[in-house]
Amino acid sequence: MVLDADAHLNDEVFLSPALQNKPASSWGVKVKERLKIVTPYLGKFRPTVGQCCHQCTPDSLGKTLGQRTASLGFQNVLAVDETQIRYRGWLVRRVCCVLFVSGCSVSPSPAGDRLDRVRQSIRVQEALCEEHAAPPGPGHQGESSRLPPYLSSLINTCISPGFLRFGCWLCLKTLGSVFSSIQVNLNHVAALHRASQQGPPLVYVFMRQSSLDFVLIPLLLFTQNLRVPYTFCPQQMNCSWLRSILQKVGVVFLPPNVPTEDDAELDDLYSPTMTALLRELLCEGQALSVSVCRETGRGGQWLARIRQIIKEGVVPDVSLVPVGISYDSIPNTGTPVGLGSLFRRLWAAVWSQPSSSLRVHFAQPFSLKETCATGRCRVDGWRPLQELLLPAVLYGRTEEIVGQRKMSWILPSHYTPELVQSERDLSTALTLHLIYSTTSCMAVMSTSLVATLMLHRHRKGVHASALCRDVAWLTEELLFRNKDVGFGGSLPEVVCYALALLGPHLTIISTASRKDIFVVPRPSVDAITSLSIPTQIVTHSFIAEAVGACAVSAMLSEVASSGVSHRVRSGGQRGEEVRGDMEFDVALCETQLTQRSLQLYHLLPPGFIPPCQSSQSFALEAVDSLVRCGLLVMEEITRDTPVCDSWKRRVGQSWRTMDDLYNSDSDCEEPEARSYKLSQPSQCPKMLFFLCSMLAGHLRALCWATEGVQYLTTPMPVAQCEAVIHLHLCSRANQDKQYESCTEEAARIAVRTLTDLGVLVEEPLGNGTNLAVSPLFLLPDNTQKLQRFITQYIYS
Repeated sequence: MVLDADAHLNDEVFLSPALQNKPASSWGVKVKERLKIVTPYLGKFRPTVGQCCHQCTPDSLGKTLGQRTASLGFQNVLAVDETQIRYRGWLVRRVCCVLFVSGCSVSPSPAGDRLDRVRQSIRVQEALCEEHAAPPGPGHQGESSRLPPYLSSLINTCISPGFLRFGCWLCLKTLGSVFSSIQVNLNHVAALHRASQQGPPLVYVFMRQSSLDFVLIPLLLFTQNLRVPYTFCPQQMNCSWLRSILQKVGVVFLPPNVPTEDDAELDDLYSPTMTALLRELLCEGQALSVSVCRETGRGGQWLARIRQIIKEGVVPDVSLVPVGISYDSIPNTGTPVGLGSLFRRLWAAVWSQPSSSLRVHFAQPFSLKETCATGRCRVDGWRPLQELLLPAVLYGRTEEIVGQRKMSWILPSHYTPELVQSERDLSTALTLHLIYSTTSCMAVMSTSLVATLMLHRHRKGVHASALCRDVAWLTEELLFRNKDVGFGGSLPEVVCYALALLGPHLTIISTASRKDIFVVPRPSVDAITSLSIPTQIVTHSFIAEAVGACAVSAMLSEVASSGVSHRVRSGGQRGEEVRGDMEFDVALCETQLTQRSLQLYHLLPPGFIPPCQSSQSFALEAVDSLVRCGLLVMEEITRDTPVCDSWKRRVGQSWRTMDDLYNSDSDCEEPEARSYKLSQPSQCPKMLFFLCSMLAGHLRALCWATEGVQYLTTPMPVAQCEAVIHLHLCSRANQDKQYESCTEEAARIAVRTLTDLGVLVEEPLGNGTNLAVSPLFLLPDNTQKLQRFITQYIYS
């Protein structure tokens, strides 16, 4: 693990000013009194995050090895004072924000004749001629004037210094009423300054979580004197004058009267016009900011267009910068933005007290050309999911099928239709890699730790003292995995801060007889689903251990269901049989563990594993991770032959004299299969079930969705199919009280997975697609086999 030598966790206490000035509640006082003598485990060095992939971009990684400097720490961009400007005095302190904004450097970017250059591009001219059924040529140049007005307004997006300064000043004032702090790593900012001076334009890529994401990146870059990028925002702006103002600060919205990103891409003129716009912006040396969606993969079309421009040689190269944005509490900004809703949000923000904070990590820039042109990012092993899993699901075949799951829905055919299939696959791999990179560089906030422990370890409640000990343990585990944490300070303050933010979703019981409070999650849909959102980043950090634990749980469940516990030796001898209650002192074959891990790997949603890592290597890593964390130990095998004789025989297979060259090696033995067992059978179930619970919500939703395909009686559009499955998930969640499996995101991911499995088949219909149940899974037996296959990994 690479560490920053001067960055300590205890140097940063990011408590909300509202919480610091507010009198402590009774339960908060009891937590601090109870734990005032506990030494926190937060005094560790901070790991370095955001390094680019050593396999896909080794050259980009090597450029920064000799550029390491002392840690510059973090900066709260909302804390603007007179130290950041040239003037001093009591009057300056009252207008320091205005002086700071006016002193920041801005690179103006007028539209100029950009509209004419886009109109004259070959790609746009061909699209216009196809739309009007006219052959391209000199006699039809008048067709270029028929570019729709809504596309012309998108092309005229520019960056005006005056509007940009005013907008950033307004954002600093507004966000200061919403967040207590917005932290940015100054070491990452210094790396961006070096990358911007080297030449290639910067393209910032982040994962969509909230509408504020599109505001934060330009604001942070502006405050750090970096070039403000053109932001491609796939949302609709209903207010015309507000749209025109935001277009003057570089925001490119969806065309008017187009509700979604998919509807915009169905326009035959939209894709070539946006590709031509990207080409002109990159030729001007402008920075770009695009977003990707983890559950649907939307946003990958922008990366595909940039790749296409690089391949054409218009721009030599660009530097991709993954950006990780971590919220204590993600604000709800999912509704369309209109004038009335905007003023209501601003009014509520001004009169509310800032409570939560966020942290932004800019990962190391890497070359797009190096990633794709050198062939290091390979996609030749992709296979449909039904080829990878259906033989094992329906027929019980145990032979290993080599390959990785192909996710063609990430970049549909109507997105950039000019791409051939090989180029489309490479763009899909790039999108998957950036989803993984943005998630990897996100910091783990205190609310994520507490929510993870409350959902996956203490579902029935826990005392505050035990919760604090688990927070300290989980923080240490994350630091060992090279994950950054977005909090600091003493342990009681961190826990009190997280409980205050998660208070609406928790029940906190405080009695006069005891000084230790009791915390339990609220048994409601809103509470459980709200707690499950911040747990995803922790699951991402423990994904290898979680997959391995589910594989172990599946094998133990199989032994328990048979009623016999077998101890299998490498020599084929069968040990004692234990009937009755399940015992955890069972030998587990490494081959079977790897096979179960590999099968579960294919069911994971995108973003957990980079596409450059093979499925076999991840399956082996899942088993090895359980050994590293002490959950599994290799079983000692008793031998009739001394170890030294066996060693000599093995050495003889590799080292031979000249006289033995013609000796037959038919007597060479096959390598012996290793087996594992739980290290401490009486204590391991607690840790094992904690790891299994991290994936239980996703697997349970997939199992329920398989059960719900019986309600899809006729072919229906994708959106309607997702709504039917979501309704069934909510019904099953109310029955089983497992509410984390009934979110809309879980329904969308389940429908995508069932489509890849062949349970649902796509039927093209006009501009859309209908989904229908496959004839193979109209048979109840096959559906039940798939349910049993998924259920084996679920611990309940």
